[in-house]
Amino acid sequence: MLPIVEKESGLQPYEGALQARMDYAKRKERELTGGKKKLSNWATGYLYFGLHHLNPGWVLREWAPNATAIYIKGDFNNWEKSESYRLYPVGNGVWEGYFTEEQMLHGQHYKLLVEWIGGYGERIPSYAQRVVQDEGTKIYSAQVWAPATKFVPAKRKGPRGWRADRPLMIYECHIGMATEEQRVGTYIEFKDNVLPRIAKLGYNCIQIMAIQEHPYYGSFGYHVSNFFAASSRFGTPEELKELIKEAHKLGIAVIMDIVHSHAVKNELEGLGNFDGTPYQYFHDGPRREHPAWDSLCFNYGKNEVMHFLLSNCKFWLEEYDFDGFRFDGVTSMMYLSHGLGEDFNGYPSYFNGNEDGDAICYLTLANKLIHEVKKNAITIAEDMSGMPGLASPIEDGGMGFDYRLAMGIPDFWIKYIKEVRDEDWKAGHILYEMTNRRQTEKTISYAESHDQALVGDKTIIFRLVDADMYWHFEHGHSTYMVDRGIALHKMIRLITASTINGGYLNFMGNEFGHPEWIDFPRQGNGWSYQYARRQWSLVDNKNFYYADLNRFDAAMVHFMLSSGIKPDTPIINLWDREGDQVVAYMRGDYVFVFNWNGVKSFPDYGFLAPQGKYRVVLNTDNPQFAGFEQTDDSVDHLTNPDPEYTRAKKGWLKLYLPARSALVLKKVD
Repeated sequence: MLPIVEKESGLQPYEGALQARMDYAKRKERELTGGKKKLSNWATGYLYFGLHHLNPGWVLREWAPNATAIYIKGDFNNWEKSESYRLYPVGNGVWEGYFTEEQMLHGQHYKLLVEWIGGYGERIPSYAQRVVQDEGTKIYSAQVWAPATKFVPAKRKGPRGWRADRPLMIYECHIGMATEEQRVGTYIEFKDNVLPRIAKLGYNCIQIMAIQEHPYYGSFGYHVSNFFAASSRFGTPEELKELIKEAHKLGIAVIMDIVHSHAVKNELEGLGNFDGTPYQYFHDGPRREHPAWDSLCFNYGKNEVMHFLLSNCKFWLEEYDFDGFRFDGVTSMMYLSHGLGEDFNGYPSYFNGNEDGDAICYLTLANKLIHEVKKNAITIAEDMSGMPGLASPIEDGGMGFDYRLAMGIPDFWIKYIKEVRDEDWKAGHILYEMTNRRQTEKTISYAESHDQALVGDKTIIFRLVDADMYWHFEHGHSTYMVDRGIALHKMIRLITASTINGGYLNFMGNEFGHPEWIDFPRQGNGWSYQYARRQWSLVDNKNFYYADLNRFDAAMVHFMLSSGIKPDTPIINLWDREGDQVVAYMRGDYVFVFNWNGVKSFPDYGFLAPQGKYRVVLNTDNPQFAGFEQTDDSVDHLTNPDPEYTRAKKGWLKLYLPARSALVLKKVD
């Protein structure tokens, strides 16, 4: 019996399907590698294809099986078709051209002119590692990139700031919107101005969005055109490498959003109809276009596509020293329906013939490759379906991701805040929703990511406080809405972070309650950057409550990493009193107590806990965190004995619980 089935008995009827997936991945790996070398030694397309400096000279290779001729056009030949810049076929659809040192210079722009029977088109090489946009014409081109000064990577002995037995605390970020000015920020500005903030907050991992080149800034990086090119709108490859190097010095792991679920439809910038055929990289016919995303769907059944995407994974790990990936759109990949219109309400939902076996095979091999290249790499799946085994080891019958996003948690918070009156919030139900997950797989929990703040929606703080944020977020000028919003903002984050079984994620700025929404420049807003930036001056102003929320987030993150609580530390429910709206639970030596009641504070509130002495280590009501200081946290709390529970070594822990507040206590004796 597969280990994954032993751990989850409900999968027994589907063991055959799981075994078939496993066998298919093994067969495909043997087919790709010949069974004679590692997958990571095979997935090296970026070292062969594309433009490479030979010192002296240059070589450019491209895979275009339907092409009849390929030329290079660029600054160096006045963008004209020239026999001296021609590529020649070398077999298996591969084209190759060698050029002298003088024929190309660092910084020059170029494209391919690809000809086929009945047509031709200008194309950017599929493995181009540098792609830039002309400021005047807005046209994208590849750029010759061979700087005289080579980047010197840091010497690393292993992962920094992250271990599998510690919580992964992720700071999700976007380089372009990380500046306060109404423009696109840069890698260097992020390194110098934002990384120190993240380090001070205590996060041990950053997840960078929109790294792969994309022609439309407003796509948030999810319509990728050039998979091997770091977005030039933020700076140079070397500057991104410096950012990652500095993060590692600060003890912060760096992962990137990798988009292998689809590609932009653009032909001039991307891979669409690259060699005159619609099916070179993508499905042909009705499966070619994604019905919801206006994009193209990769054909994972083609070995050349496997080579392209697996090489892409290795490229970012090796060339830039990324520590792993958050795979975007995994649900869309795994199902022929892309998950659209599916409810995924039980095991049959996952094994009903709707699965895309080729995509599942690709994801399995991608995880194997990534962990071959970097043993301690981090892989996270963005999946809303709950596919069993997604974050289980490959050898157990799973797909090999280290974590899956707990996408139901932010949906729960939005629904709860919007639809449930404060007096109807059920403390036990909240705890259940935080912990309702497949126990055999690690998850990344979060109250809100970038998704929840996109235009048309609101951040949690803005949903709670609304217009009062504009006029009453300064100390001494708060209203009931502000006080309520600040209290719930802290409590929501604390219960989400303290119940993780893998990691926690926060989107840049949300830790201090960044106001309003995210809206990238587009025609509908007059191409404004007003809502595509982060207003750091708000949190830096000590007169505003943003600074208090920021202090709380730092205290919470530092606590989670210093507490010794591990991803597998059990959550023991100590108390759940629906009428009071109070819940308490224990992890290791720590007791977490939440009073969600908006009108009642409880003096001498007692619940059963292991006998001993307890000390407050974190209190949302602390005045440093915009609390009201209604408790004396310097006082230790002793359990009161009860003869009925003496044998169980339990006593009554009695506390003062202010309305809308949470306490974390450590058992010290």
